[in-house]
Amino acid sequence: MQFIDSHCHLDFSEFDSIRESLINECIAKGVNQFVVPGITLAQSHTLIKLKATFPSIKIAAGLHPYFLDQHKESHIEALFEFGVANKHHLIAIGECGLDRSIEDLAKQTSLFEQQITIANELNLPLIVHHRQSHDLIAQSFKLCKPKYGGVIHAFSGSLQQAQYYIKQGFKLGVGGVITYERAAKTRNVITQIEPQHLVLETDSPSMPLNGHQGEVNTPLHIPNVFNALCSLKQSSDKEVLAKMLYDSCSEVFRI
Repeated sequence: MQFIDSHCHLDFSEFDSIRESLINECIAKGVNQFVVPGITLAQSHTLIKLKATFPSIKIAAGLHPYFLDQHKESHIEALFEFGVANKHHLIAIGECGLDRSIEDLAKQTSLFEQQITIANELNLPLIVHHRQSHDLIAQSFKLCKPKYGGVIHAFSGSLQQAQYYIKQGFKLGVGGVITYERAAKTRNVITQIEPQHLVLETDSPSMPLNGHQGEVNTPLHIPNVFNALCSLKQSSDKEVLAKMLYDSCSEVFRI
């Protein structure tokens, strides 16, 4: 079986000493492609070199709300220009989105909606971050509709919200959260979603799986996320499910 980690930050410093060996080990175990999102303008530029060094890595460019204090209004135009110049390297715009745990929702919203516009102009999907913000994201989508769908990273909403995103052309990112029994709501919703609307992810080095708390997460855990999903769905044909998930990710990112 082959897998894609649809969301991992392999450029982060946690991987500096092990990056090459980790990627080789992942590929040997069937995780053969990795989507690395952009989080700031400067970091998005560095991903071009990372992609050239490791062909299995696919990259996006974006302004993550976590780093709001680093984003300037001029970065939007610079991000667009970067996207135009490097369109053949990029598979998405993001990680972008809205996060109620971070102040200045007005600035977040402005940056988010302008990144939707950039994605539309570049014919690219979005990688969307959320935290207690599905309602705000829906408002932004109404004002500035994404034309090419994307992925709702680490989806943890209701079934109704899941169905809304799917109708907008989005896939739902499924990661380590489903390995925790306390995440009953998310596990229940994911169980009800057809595999063609899901993609696997780790969010490495964050979001460790149950039993691995306190450890640096890596894409090596994608098969564990997959096995947890198989258990939730009571799937008897893992090969078929794995192919559906692989195809789902390949479809949305056109890889």
